[in-house]
Amino acid sequence: MLIYNTYTREKEEFRPIEENKVRMYICGPTVYNYIHIGNARPVLFFDLVHRYFKYLGYEVEFVSNVTDVDDKIINRAIEEGVTEAQISEKYLNYFLECNKALNALPLTAMPKVTESMDSMIEFINQLVERDFAYAVDGDVYFRIDKVREYGQLSGKKIDELEVGARIAEDSKKENPLDFVLWKKTDKGITWDSPWGAGRPGWHTECVVMINNQFHGKIDIHGGGTDLQFPHHENEIAQSLCMYEHNIANYWMHVGRLGLNNEKMSKSIGNVINVKDLIEQIDANAFRLFMLSVHYRQPINYTEENIQLAVKEWQKVKSTYDQLHLKLDLAGALDVEPSVVPEIEALMNQFVEALEDDFNTANAIASLYGVIKEINKMVRAKASDEANRYALMTLQNMTYIFGFDLNKKRLTDEERELMQAWEEARKAKDFAKADELRGKLQALNVL
Repeated sequence: MLIYNTYTREKEEFRPIEENKVRMYICGPTVYNYIHIGNARPVLFFDLVHRYFKYLGYEVEFVSNVTDVDDKIINRAIEEGVTEAQISEKYLNYFLECNKALNALPLTAMPKVTESMDSMIEFINQLVERDFAYAVDGDVYFRIDKVREYGQLSGKKIDELEVGARIAEDSKKENPLDFVLWKKTDKGITWDSPWGAGRPGWHTECVVMINNQFHGKIDIHGGGTDLQFPHHENEIAQSLCMYEHNIANYWMHVGRLGLNNEKMSKSIGNVINVKDLIEQIDANAFRLFMLSVHYRQPINYTEENIQLAVKEWQKVKSTYDQLHLKLDLAGALDVEPSVVPEIEALMNQFVEALEDDFNTANAIASLYGVIKEINKMVRAKASDEANRYALMTLQNMTYIFGFDLNKKRLTDEERELMQAWEEARKAKDFAKADELRGKLQALNVL
């Protein structure tokens, strides 16, 4: 298997640190707002990576953090007159509900920043003691000039960055590129530290939590392309100083998603929330759209593009349903590939595409080829053995892509009942919630 490593800018053969095991960490959400479809792209892509490694027989340890303290969370808490914990819990629950609706596999762990504070303070303190960082008036900064490799991941040169940097006359930094490890503040939730009350800088969180979870170097670290600099670059700098390694053997970054050829941004309201979209279209169609372009390339959301994905998904689902109904599935699906050589060849092409840096666009082409062959087989009244092999192949492909073949599309009536049930639970009207749950269960929705 070849993976494009952002750190070396080359496709490299994947060799796990430990045989038959993959350790993977992806930067998770800052839970201050609803997850939008741009946020969902890394979720869906790395879920496919997770699934493919499992399909190959690897044991996968997959961790993603939760940033549950941040200026944006604090500001939202002040606006709504609630605590930071209430804000983070609200939007984390929303994030998890969306992940479930998108059929993402559960993660091994989702550590929270607020649960890792002691180890973060100790980590920063050790950097200070080793002269990799310095404290000034309650703030702590990391010394960039201590890291010769700084800029390796993003391809940025320190000299060029320094020329472009601007530093105020009263700045406390030794170098304009030095970044914050500990922020002195009295706004919002704070923690006591050797430098006074405050909270950690964003770039320190993942370094500490990765080491807490994995206790050493990992196989894959990923996230969006927007995280390459400065976030991931600064993670690497700290890890090189503290642990003498660059965190991961393979760095993977997912391209941006645009909305009607414009950058998607919460700050200007140019977003579509995941839940709003999948209430209108099948979540499987959204997955198909998101995986239709190679992960390192940008993708553009338009109504035309998403409706095309809806139609293509309907073809996949109807073909599966048609084949599924033809077979008595009580028996095993183990069938020799030679029964249907055309489908065997397409499955090989599917695997080859994913082995080449997870080329989902080419893999989808193989999936469509299998759909075409199955329709031919149905018309030709192929044998049960051939149909079983075709079904097994289709199930393997759709598992890797994360499609839920048994997912039921809710009717308007079912959606209204579901919404009423959620509102009754939030209002703690348990009698009404139980009544509505009974109706939903009778409709086979829950």
